[in-house]
Amino acid sequence: MQLPPLVEASATLSASEISRYSRHLLLPEIGLEGQQRLKHSRVLVIGAGGLGSPTLLYLAAAGVGTLGIIDFDVVDDSNLQRQVIHRLAEIGQLKTQSAKRTLQALNPHIQINLHNERLDNDNAVALFSNYDLMLDGTDNFATRYLVNDACVLARKPYVWGSIYRFEGQASVFWEQAPSGGINYRDLYPEPPPAHLAPSCSEGGVLGVLCASIGAIMATEAIKLITGIGNSLLGRLAVYDALEMSYRFLPLRPAPQRQPITALLDYQHLCGLGSTAPPASVPSLDAHALQALRLSKQPLQLIDVREKNEWDILHIPQAQLIPMQQMLSGAHTAQLSPDAEIVVYCKAGSRSRTVVQALAEQGLRNVRSLEGGVLAWAAAYAPTLPAY
Repeated sequence: MQLPPLVEASATLSASEISRYSRHLLLPEIGLEGQQRLKHSRVLVIGAGGLGSPTLLYLAAAGVGTLGIIDFDVVDDSNLQRQVIHRLAEIGQLKTQSAKRTLQALNPHIQINLHNERLDNDNAVALFSNYDLMLDGTDNFATRYLVNDACVLARKPYVWGSIYRFEGQASVFWEQAPSGGINYRDLYPEPPPAHLAPSCSEGGVLGVLCASIGAIMATEAIKLITGIGNSLLGRLAVYDALEMSYRFLPLRPAPQRQPITALLDYQHLCGLGSTAPPASVPSLDAHALQALRLSKQPLQLIDVREKNEWDILHIPQAQLIPMQQMLSGAHTAQLSPDAEIVVYCKAGSRSRTVVQALAEQGLRNVRSLEGGVLAWAAAYAPTLPAY
């Protein structure tokens, strides 16, 4: 669907900028007017991580005049496999500051606004109102619904992308589009259960997949700003890196869709910390587990991660039974009624889900390891690799 340009062609290009952007100016579809629109535009990128990295680099290179970045996280060594805007020397520093240094070195002609904060109900609508277009590269459903609803309330369009393992998705959402609007709730009317929506830190992701989806997102942003080509509004792009295939699926407004009139409790919406606090799940910390391992008390230690995670790091004497198998009930008979049963995962989220399910089945001798295998390794095996 082709849309009119988002911004006016009211910026003036310097001789240096004309030289820099000459390959754009040679394209009749963009030309001088399109490049002026790019310079006059204000784009907010939500998250300077896997998808934010390539989109920020390409939008800066393309000459988007004002780039905003909102992120509260710091650079970690596990980010560098896919978050190409950051460098080894910037581990421990704010991602926004790290990204700004890279972008300034790439293009000194642009303005970069940093928002070193968590996006939430208190700041989202006001922040979005200051930009022409948002790009959502976040990795959790609670923030995605917040971005969608805040964009609807601010009457702003946004480009959305998502990655998981070897597959990525992208689309454009704009409730108030001149030719009829679509929003994220038309694609996902309800969030999936929390245990079925793992993050990249739990499920993994092919690093270069970020470039593929990030390039689509940056392309859509440039097209929306300049008003060229057909946007992804009303379509969902699905990319499978293993099959090297693209599919484009039509999107329509969901039947009986409720109007968005206010922001919600998105943690509650996505089932995160809303029904039962973590303390309601029986648990123990790494020190208590170690004492239990060294005692003569019967212990059954269950690792509910995947085999590839087990191969990186696991606790000796543990038994590997992935979470979905545990939740299916297929292995319940293997649990010893006479032993202390401790369930662990990477950091505690999956194990709490499993323990909660087992408790609902009536098992009372089951506990979750707080902080998961990472907490145990930090305390008792610090030379082992983390991930």
